[in-house]
Amino acid sequence: MFPHRNIHKFTRTSPEGKIHNQIDHILIDRRRHSSILDVRSFRAAACDTDHYLVVAKVRERLAVSKQTTHRVHMERFNLKKLNKVDVKEQYRVEISNKFVALENSDTKVDVNKAWETVGENIKISAKDSLGYYELKRHKPWLDEGCLELEDQRNQAKMHWLQDPNKINGDNLNNIRRETRRHFRNKKREYLKDKIDKFAMNSENRNIRDLYRGINDFKRVYQPSSNLVKDENGDLLADSHNISNRWSNYFSQLLNVHRVSDVRQIEIHTAEPLLPNPSHFEVESAISKLKRQGRFKRYKSPDSDQILAELIEAGGEIFSSKIHKLITSFDIKRN
Repeated sequence: MFPHRNIHKFTRTSPEGKIHNQIDHILIDRRRHSSILDVRSFRAAACDTDHYLVVAKVRERLAVSKQTTHRVHMERFNLKKLNKVDVKEQYRVEISNKFVALENSDTKVDVNKAWETVGENIKISAKDSLGYYELKRHKPWLDEGCLELEDQRNQAKMHWLQDPNKINGDNLNNIRRETRRHFRNKKREYLKDKIDKFAMNSENRNIRDLYRGINDFKRVYQPSSNLVKDENGDLLADSHNISNRWSNYFSQLLNVHRVSDVRQIEIHTAEPLLPNPSHFEVESAISKLKRQGRFKRYKSPDSDQILAELIEAGGEIFSSKIHKLITSFDIKRN
């Protein structure tokens, strides 16, 4: 259907390199056949098979990538290091030194500014003591040895495509077998280590890491798109049309024009005057952050990146600073 050279029409070559077939095709609906601009095979694609990669050029744009310009990337602190006694003590020393230096430098600071300074000191101390989580690799078992074998296989395939004689064919088959065997052994070792880690977390009652590892192990690729439907049910792919669609949807949903007889009654309440919390009460409240409130353990933080684990591991000097900040706010308000 599309004019190409014969080497770009074949989709399979026999192992001896003498028989060529066209047995792989692309199927499309009749009403969309005009959207196909070109179809051809690519022999140099590293698929590690005797079939060639078949690629089609399509005119229509079926999906749009998500906008990443407005996405805010927040690095996560490595909270697992807080389970080590020496690292936790180092974090306490770091944050205590910063608060002592703050007390010696400035005595009268606005409450909001003081809390911002406390948050910055927490994040700086956590960065110096704990560091950030490393991004997970898609295939951790794929090491330098695997990549070298893959390069050798690609080079052997290119030599065989340029000169398809028996020597190059045998060399390609040998490298393929060696590469597959090495990949299979590496993957088995990786799976064995993962299973042993699951068993250790189960024995140690480390339920969070156990379920997180199982979910990561079972997770598969999930394609995503930004397509939405308009009032008639048609799909919208353009970002401008999508934003207009959401704007119209929420304007109809929230702006309900109707008359309601709602009587506004002013309610006056008098709050009892409570004494300032003691240092013990502040410490107790900090120790309960893992069970209640906004700072629950193992939960995503707000934009300030202040986690409950970081506050809980601050120590006595940190709790004294928080107690002083609360009492100063109450004195200023009174």
